[in-house]
Amino acid sequence: MGKKQVRQVRQQMRRIQPKSTGSNAQGATRKQRERFVQSGGMLQGYAPDYVIRIGYIAVAVAVVCVIVIAALLVFLPPIYGWPDAVAAALCWIFPVALLASFVGPGFRLAMKDRKAEPRLVQGQLVGASSVSTSMGLGMMMVQTRGGVEQYLVPPARLKQVPGNQVNVVLTVTPNLRHVKSVGVMGQRMVGRVEPPVPQVMRRLQLLPVLTPLALAVGAVVGDDAVALSPISPPAVHAVLAVAAGAILAAGIYGISFLLQRRMMEEVQALVPRT
Repeated sequence: MGKKQVRQVRQQMRRIQPKSTGSNAQGATRKQRERFVQSGGMLQGYAPDYVIRIGYIAVAVAVVCVIVIAALLVFLPPIYGWPDAVAAALCWIFPVALLASFVGPGFRLAMKDRKAEPRLVQGQLVGASSVSTSMGLGMMMVQTRGGVEQYLVPPARLKQVPGNQVNVVLTVTPNLRHVKSVGVMGQRMVGRVEPPVPQVMRRLQLLPVLTPLALAVGAVVGDDAVALSPISPPAVHAVLAVAAGAILAAGIYGISFLLQRRMMEEVQALVPRT
Protein backbone atom coordinates (compact mmCIF):
# COMPACT_ATOMS: atom_id res chain seq x y z
CA MET A 1 0.00 0.00 0.00
CA GLY A 2 1.45 3.37 -0.99
CA LYS A 3 1.73 6.48 1.13
CA LYS A 4 -1.17 8.10 -0.69
CA GLN A 5 -3.48 5.16 0.06
CA VAL A 6 -2.40 5.12 3.72
CA ARG A 7 -3.20 8.81 3.97
CA GLN A 8 -6.66 8.27 2.47
CA VAL A 9 -7.42 5.42 4.90
CA ARG A 10 -6.44 7.59 7.86
CA GLN A 11 -8.65 10.43 6.65
CA GLN A 12 -11.62 8.05 6.34
CA MET A 13 -11.00 6.70 9.86
CA ARG A 14 -11.05 10.25 11.23
CA ARG A 15 -14.36 10.91 9.49
CA ILE A 16 -16.11 7.82 10.84
CA GLN A 17 -14.59 8.06 14.32
CA PRO A 18 -17.50 8.27 16.81
CA LYS A 19 -17.81 11.17 19.19
CA SER A 20 -17.03 10.70 22.86
CA THR A 21 -19.88 9.24 24.88
CA GLY A 22 -19.42 11.85 27.58
CA SER A 23 -20.36 14.75 25.32
CA ASN A 24 -23.36 12.84 23.96
CA ALA A 25 -24.56 12.04 27.48
CA GLN A 26 -24.19 15.66 28.57
CA GLY A 27 -26.03 16.88 25.48
CA ALA A 28 -28.86 14.40 26.00
CA THR A 29 -29.19 15.38 29.65
CA ARG A 30 -29.28 19.05 28.73
CA LYS A 31 -31.96 18.45 26.11
CA GLN A 32 -34.03 16.45 28.58
CA ARG A 33 -33.85 19.27 31.10
CA GLU A 34 -34.83 21.85 28.49
CA ARG A 35 -37.75 19.72 27.36
CA PHE A 36 -38.80 19.17 30.97
CA VAL A 37 -38.86 22.93 31.64
CA GLN A 38 -40.58 23.69 28.33
CA SER A 39 -43.34 21.20 29.24
CA GLY A 40 -44.06 22.87 32.58
CA GLY A 41 -41.44 21.33 34.86
CA MET A 42 -42.94 19.78 37.99
CA LEU A 43 -46.43 20.92 36.90
CA GLN A 44 -46.34 18.90 33.68
CA GLY A 45 -49.37 16.67 33.22
CA TYR A 46 -51.68 18.52 35.60
CA ALA A 47 -54.91 20.19 34.48
CA PRO A 48 -54.49 23.83 33.34
CA ASP A 49 -57.14 25.11 35.78
CA TYR A 50 -55.37 23.38 38.68
CA VAL A 51 -52.02 24.86 37.65
CA ILE A 52 -53.55 28.32 37.38
CA ARG A 53 -54.89 28.04 40.93
CA ILE A 54 -51.41 27.08 42.12
CA GLY A 55 -50.07 30.10 40.25
CA TYR A 56 -52.47 32.47 42.02
CA ILE A 57 -51.47 30.98 45.38
CA ALA A 58 -47.81 31.47 44.47
CA VAL A 59 -48.48 35.12 43.58
CA ALA A 60 -50.18 35.64 46.96
CA VAL A 61 -47.19 34.10 48.76
CA ALA A 62 -44.83 36.33 46.77
CA VAL A 63 -46.84 39.41 47.76
CA VAL A 64 -46.57 38.42 51.43
CA CYS A 65 -42.80 38.06 51.02
CA VAL A 66 -42.57 41.53 49.49
CA ILE A 67 -44.58 42.98 52.41
CA VAL A 68 -42.20 41.31 54.88
CA ILE A 69 -39.20 42.74 52.99
CA ALA A 70 -40.69 46.23 53.18
CA ALA A 71 -41.44 45.84 56.90
CA LEU A 72 -37.87 44.70 57.65
CA LEU A 73 -36.41 47.63 55.75
CA VAL A 74 -38.63 50.06 57.67
CA PHE A 75 -38.36 48.76 61.24
CA LEU A 76 -34.89 47.20 61.51
CA PRO A 77 -32.56 50.10 60.50
CA PRO A 78 -33.26 52.17 63.68
CA ILE A 79 -32.47 49.11 65.84
CA TYR A 80 -29.64 47.24 64.09
CA GLY A 81 -28.64 49.49 61.20
CA TRP A 82 -29.02 49.27 57.43
CA PRO A 83 -26.52 46.42 56.77
CA ASP A 84 -28.39 44.07 59.07
CA ALA A 85 -31.79 45.18 57.75
CA VAL A 86 -30.71 44.48 54.16
CA ALA A 87 -29.31 41.09 55.17
CA ALA A 88 -32.56 40.18 56.96
CA ALA A 89 -34.66 41.24 53.97
CA LEU A 90 -32.41 39.56 51.40
CA CYS A 91 -33.38 36.01 52.38
CA TRP A 92 -37.05 36.70 51.62
CA ILE A 93 -36.19 37.10 47.96
CA PHE A 94 -35.21 33.42 47.88
CA PRO A 95 -38.81 32.06 48.27
CA VAL A 96 -39.98 34.42 45.53
CA ALA A 97 -37.22 33.15 43.22
CA LEU A 98 -38.11 29.53 43.98
CA LEU A 99 -41.78 30.15 43.23
CA ALA A 100 -40.91 31.88 39.98
CA SER A 101 -38.65 29.04 38.84
CA PHE A 102 -40.93 26.15 39.85
CA VAL A 103 -44.41 27.59 39.22
CA GLY A 104 -43.73 30.23 36.57
CA PRO A 105 -43.14 27.96 33.52
CA GLY A 106 -46.18 25.79 34.27
CA PHE A 107 -48.43 28.80 34.94
CA ARG A 108 -47.45 30.38 31.61
CA LEU A 109 -48.23 27.16 29.72
CA ALA A 110 -51.51 26.69 31.60
CA MET A 111 -52.70 30.12 30.45
CA LYS A 112 -51.97 29.07 26.86
CA ASP A 113 -53.74 25.72 27.25
CA ARG A 114 -56.97 27.40 28.38
CA LYS A 115 -57.46 28.77 24.87
CA ALA A 116 -55.63 26.14 22.81
CA GLU A 117 -57.32 23.19 21.16
CA PRO A 118 -56.21 19.78 22.48
CA ARG A 119 -54.46 17.44 20.08
CA LEU A 120 -55.11 13.76 19.46
CA VAL A 121 -52.40 11.18 20.06
CA GLN A 122 -53.01 7.70 18.67
CA GLY A 123 -50.80 4.67 19.09
CA GLN A 124 -50.34 1.27 20.66
CA LEU A 125 -50.39 0.92 24.42
CA VAL A 126 -47.01 -0.17 25.75
CA GLY A 127 -47.65 0.05 29.48
CA ALA A 128 -49.58 1.89 32.17
CA SER A 129 -49.32 2.43 35.90
CA SER A 130 -51.45 4.34 38.39
CA VAL A 131 -48.33 5.70 40.12
CA SER A 132 -45.49 7.87 38.87
CA THR A 133 -42.90 10.26 40.27
CA SER A 134 -45.49 13.07 40.11
CA MET A 135 -47.92 13.26 43.02
CA GLY A 136 -51.47 12.28 42.11
CA LEU A 137 -50.66 11.24 38.54
CA GLY A 138 -50.23 7.89 36.84
CA MET A 139 -48.23 7.06 33.74
CA MET A 140 -48.90 5.75 30.24
CA MET A 141 -46.44 4.75 27.55
CA VAL A 142 -47.70 4.82 23.97
CA GLN A 143 -45.95 3.67 20.80
CA THR A 144 -46.60 6.33 18.16
CA ARG A 145 -45.10 6.98 14.76
CA GLY A 146 -42.48 9.18 16.35
CA GLY A 147 -41.46 6.55 18.91
CA VAL A 148 -42.46 5.66 22.45
CA GLU A 149 -43.99 8.63 24.27
CA GLN A 150 -44.70 8.89 27.99
CA TYR A 151 -47.67 10.76 29.42
CA LEU A 152 -48.70 11.59 32.97
CA VAL A 153 -52.35 10.66 33.39
CA PRO A 154 -54.83 11.06 36.27
CA PRO A 155 -55.39 7.59 37.80
CA ALA A 156 -59.17 7.85 37.26
CA ARG A 157 -58.61 7.79 33.48
CA LEU A 158 -56.47 4.66 33.71
CA LYS A 159 -59.23 2.43 35.09
CA GLN A 160 -60.50 1.66 31.60
CA VAL A 161 -57.03 0.85 30.24
CA PRO A 162 -56.56 -2.94 29.86
CA GLY A 163 -53.44 -5.01 30.35
CA ASN A 164 -53.16 -6.19 26.75
CA GLN A 165 -51.61 -4.18 23.93
CA VAL A 166 -54.43 -2.25 22.28
CA ASN A 167 -54.64 0.95 20.32
CA VAL A 168 -55.45 4.02 22.39
CA VAL A 169 -56.44 7.57 21.57
CA LEU A 170 -55.45 10.35 23.97
CA THR A 171 -56.69 13.92 24.04
CA VAL A 172 -53.74 15.98 25.22
CA THR A 173 -53.29 19.70 25.79
CA PRO A 174 -50.45 20.99 23.58
CA ASN A 175 -48.37 22.74 26.24
CA LEU A 176 -48.73 21.08 29.66
CA ARG A 177 -49.38 17.67 28.04
CA HIS A 178 -52.39 17.14 30.30
CA VAL A 179 -54.37 14.05 29.25
CA LYS A 180 -58.01 15.10 29.17
CA SER A 181 -59.41 11.78 27.95
CA VAL A 182 -58.33 8.23 27.13
CA GLY A 183 -60.05 6.10 24.51
CA VAL A 184 -59.41 2.39 23.97
CA MET A 185 -59.78 0.88 20.48
CA GLY A 186 -60.05 -2.89 20.42
CA GLN A 187 -60.99 -5.71 22.76
CA ARG A 188 -60.08 -5.48 26.43
CA MET A 189 -58.86 -9.05 26.62
CA VAL A 190 -56.66 -8.79 29.72
CA GLY A 191 -57.45 -6.81 32.85
CA ARG A 192 -54.68 -4.60 34.12
CA VAL A 193 -53.38 -5.74 37.49
CA GLU A 194 -52.05 -2.99 39.73
CA PRO A 195 -49.28 -4.14 42.07
CA PRO A 196 -49.08 -2.55 45.54
CA VAL A 197 -47.33 0.81 45.52
CA PRO A 198 -44.01 0.69 47.43
CA GLN A 199 -43.63 3.21 50.22
CA VAL A 200 -40.42 4.50 48.65
CA MET A 201 -42.42 5.69 45.62
CA ARG A 202 -44.77 7.69 47.85
CA ARG A 203 -41.79 9.30 49.58
CA LEU A 204 -40.19 10.01 46.22
CA GLN A 205 -43.33 11.85 45.12
CA LEU A 206 -43.18 14.14 48.14
CA LEU A 207 -39.49 14.99 47.80
CA PRO A 208 -39.77 17.47 44.86
CA VAL A 209 -42.45 19.38 46.80
CA LEU A 210 -40.83 19.33 50.23
CA THR A 211 -37.30 20.20 49.06
CA PRO A 212 -38.05 23.76 47.79
CA LEU A 213 -40.21 24.41 50.85
CA ALA A 214 -37.46 23.24 53.21
CA LEU A 215 -34.85 25.30 51.34
CA ALA A 216 -36.93 28.47 51.64
CA VAL A 217 -37.72 27.91 55.32
CA GLY A 218 -34.09 27.07 56.10
CA ALA A 219 -32.73 30.16 54.38
CA VAL A 220 -35.26 32.48 56.07
CA VAL A 221 -34.92 30.98 59.56
CA GLY A 222 -31.13 30.84 59.45
CA ASP A 223 -30.76 34.39 58.15
CA ASP A 224 -33.38 36.12 60.28
CA ALA A 225 -32.50 34.24 63.48
CA VAL A 226 -28.99 35.71 63.33
CA ALA A 227 -30.18 39.06 61.95
CA LEU A 228 -32.49 39.61 64.93
CA SER A 229 -29.79 38.72 67.45
CA PRO A 230 -27.84 41.50 69.23
CA ILE A 231 -24.45 41.23 67.49
CA SER A 232 -21.97 44.00 66.77
CA PRO A 233 -20.46 45.54 64.74
CA PRO A 234 -23.28 45.94 62.15
CA ALA A 235 -21.15 44.86 59.16
CA VAL A 236 -20.12 41.59 60.85
CA HIS A 237 -23.71 41.10 61.99
CA ALA A 238 -24.97 41.32 58.39
CA VAL A 239 -22.30 38.94 57.06
CA LEU A 240 -23.06 36.37 59.77
CA ALA A 241 -26.79 36.54 59.01
CA VAL A 242 -26.32 35.91 55.30
CA ALA A 243 -23.78 33.16 55.98
CA ALA A 244 -26.12 31.40 58.42
CA GLY A 245 -28.96 31.36 55.92
CA ALA A 246 -26.71 30.13 53.11
CA ILE A 247 -25.13 27.37 55.23
CA LEU A 248 -28.49 26.10 56.48
CA ALA A 249 -29.96 26.07 52.95
CA ALA A 250 -26.88 24.29 51.60
CA GLY A 251 -27.14 21.66 54.32
CA ILE A 252 -30.81 21.04 53.54
CA TYR A 253 -30.00 20.73 49.83
CA GLY A 254 -27.24 18.22 50.56
CA ILE A 255 -29.52 16.10 52.72
CA SER A 256 -32.25 16.22 50.06
CA PHE A 257 -29.77 15.17 47.37
CA LEU A 258 -28.60 12.20 49.43
CA LEU A 259 -32.18 11.16 50.21
CA GLN A 260 -33.17 11.33 46.56
CA ARG A 261 -30.14 9.29 45.54
CA ARG A 262 -30.92 6.65 48.15
CA MET A 263 -34.58 6.47 47.13
CA MET A 264 -33.67 6.09 43.47
CA GLU A 265 -31.39 3.19 44.37
CA GLU A 266 -34.26 1.56 46.26
CA VAL A 267 -36.58 2.04 43.29
CA GLN A 268 -34.03 0.55 40.89
CA ALA A 269 -33.61 -2.43 43.22
CA LEU A 270 -37.35 -3.12 42.90
CA VAL A 271 -37.14 -3.39 39.11
CA PRO A 272 -36.91 -7.07 38.10
CA ARG A 273 -33.66 -7.98 36.35
CA THR A 274 -33.56 -10.23 33.34
